[in-house]
Amino acid sequence: MSNIMEELLANSSFADLKQGSIIKGKIIEIRQNEVVVDIGGKSEGVVPVNEFADINDLQIGEEIEVLLEKLEDREGNPVISYDKAQQKKNWENILATCSEGAILAGRVKGKVKGGLIVSIGVDSFLPASQIDIQPPKNLDQYVGQTYDFKVVKINLERKNIVVSRRELIEEQRAEKRRNLLSNIKAGDIRKGVVKNITDYGAFVDLDGLDGLLHITDMSWGRISHPSEMLKVGEEIDVMIIEVDSERERVSLGLKQTMQNPWDGIERKYPIGAHVTGKVVNLVNYGAFIELEEGVEGLVHITEFSWTKRISKPSEVLKVGDEVEAVVLNISKEEQKISLGLRQLEENPWEMAVHNYPVGAHVSGKVRNLTTYGAFVELEEGIDGMVHVSDMSWTRKINHPSEVLKKGDLVDAIVLVVDPENQRISLGMKQLSVDPWEEIDSIFKIGDLVEGKVSKITNYGAFVELQNDIDGLVHISQISEDHVEKIKDVLKVGDTVKARVVKIDRDERRIGLSIKAAQYDAEKLAEEVAAFDKIRKDQDLTSLGDILDEATK
Repeated sequence: MSNIMEELLANSSFADLKQGSIIKGKIIEIRQNEVVVDIGGKSEGVVPVNEFADINDLQIGEEIEVLLEKLEDREGNPVISYDKAQQKKNWENILATCSEGAILAGRVKGKVKGGLIVSIGVDSFLPASQIDIQPPKNLDQYVGQTYDFKVVKINLERKNIVVSRRELIEEQRAEKRRNLLSNIKAGDIRKGVVKNITDYGAFVDLDGLDGLLHITDMSWGRISHPSEMLKVGEEIDVMIIEVDSERERVSLGLKQTMQNPWDGIERKYPIGAHVTGKVVNLVNYGAFIELEEGVEGLVHITEFSWTKRISKPSEVLKVGDEVEAVVLNISKEEQKISLGLRQLEENPWEMAVHNYPVGAHVSGKVRNLTTYGAFVELEEGIDGMVHVSDMSWTRKINHPSEVLKKGDLVDAIVLVVDPENQRISLGMKQLSVDPWEEIDSIFKIGDLVEGKVSKITNYGAFVELQNDIDGLVHISQISEDHVEKIKDVLKVGDTVKARVVKIDRDERRIGLSIKAAQYDAEKLAEEVAAFDKIRKDQDLTSLGDILDEATK
C-alpha cells in the first residue's frame, strides 16, 4: 500500500492538490450540463456549463484552471469550480486596475434577491434600481446579456463590488439631452417614444430628452384622455413647440404635424349650407356637433325649434346622434361655428303677420302670468302677450291675476306683430269702446248713483259703478260727522249711494260724495248758491270742491 502512495505522491499534479488552491486540469468530456475535468487525482471533477461564457469555445483536451473547493465530496469526487478560479485570479487584478467610478464590461450571470449578479472578472452585484432608468419588472430578460457597467462601490473586507448600469444610461442621456437642447428649435419635427401618460398629457422621450405633449396639443378634435390616442412605448412624430434651455424643458405638439382643419373653413362650411355631423356633447345651453375631426359647431338651445319650448337639449338629442343642421355663423379666429336645427323648417313667425294681422279678433288660453301681463297661446309655440295696461279701460290693474288665471280662455285684439323678435301684443280692453270717450253721456255732476265698495284706502273708498267704472269717495265726503278711520264706517262689499261731485277726463277719475246723497234738490241748490262766489273767486270747478270748502 505504501508503494502505491509513494507512486501517487511522485505524481507532480497530485502533489499540488490542496484544498482552496488553483490547479490545472484537462477537459476530457463535454456533456449537456457539465464539463468533466481531469485534475490528476484518483477521480475526475465536473464543472457546470453555466460557469463558462460559451461552451462552444471549449475543446476536449484543452487545459483550464479550476479552484479545488474540496478534495472529496461524499462520493469521493473532488469539488472544483472554473468560475471561482477565475474570480480568485481576477480579484487582485481587479483591485489593482479598477477603482470606484471605473467603467467595465460585464455579463449578467443570474438573478438574485434584489437584483442581478454580474461578472466583471469577479462577481458583482447590480441592484434592481440600478438596472435602467425605470426599474424593470422582469429581470430574466437580462440574464446572459453583456453590458457596460459603472463601479459604484468596492468593499475590500467583504470582497464585494456594486455596479450600476443606470448611471451610465443617465450620463449618456444627459449628454444627448445637452446636444438636443443646443440643436433643436421650435417648428422641428422629431421622432419620439411615449414614455408616460398622465391625465393632462404624455411625456415623450426624444432619445435622451423628455418633452411634454399636452392633451390640448394631441388632436384638433375632442379627446377626454390622452390614452384615447397614445400608448406607452409607441413611436410618434411630434413638433417642437417651445424650448426652455435653462430648465431643460420642451413642449411638444402632435396635432401640429397634421393640417389644421380650420384652414379654409369658410369654403368648407359657408353660411347657409346644410351640414351633417355627430352630437359629441350636451350642455345646458346647447349641443356640440362634430362636423369632422377637430371641427365642432354649437347649436344653441334657442336654435332648436321655432315654436317648441325646449328647456334642455337632452329633450331632443343624445350623444352619438347623427343630425343635419344649417350653418349660421363662423368665427375662424375663435374657431367657432354656430349651427341651427330650426332653420331646416319653415319659420311660422314669418306667417304671423298674415295669420294675425293688426286689429284681428283672436282667442286662446292663458299659458302663463307674469308681473306685467299674461301670455296667451294662439297656436303651438306662438304666444301673444296682454299687458296689464291693456286689460281694462277703467280699472288700474296691478297684477294680471286680479283679472285672469292660468287656463282661462281669453278673447283679444291684435295690437302689434313683430316677427323678427317673435312678439305679438294683444289687448283685451280694445274689444269694447272706452267708456271715458262717452263719459258725459253716462255721468253728470250731481247724479245720484249706487254701487258696491270694492277697495278701502286710508284716504278714501273706491266704489264700483256702471260700465265697470270706479268712483272715489274721499274720507271727507263720507259723513257730516268727522271720520277718523274709513273702515269704522265702511267695508268692502257695502252698497252705498252717492252723488257724482267730480269728473276728471284727463286723470280718468270720478269723485263721489256719500254725504251729499242725503241732500235734497233744494239743499243742494242752497249749498251751490252759498258757495257760488267762492267758486268764482277760486275757480273751484266741481261740486266736490264746493262741498270740501263747506266742510271747512
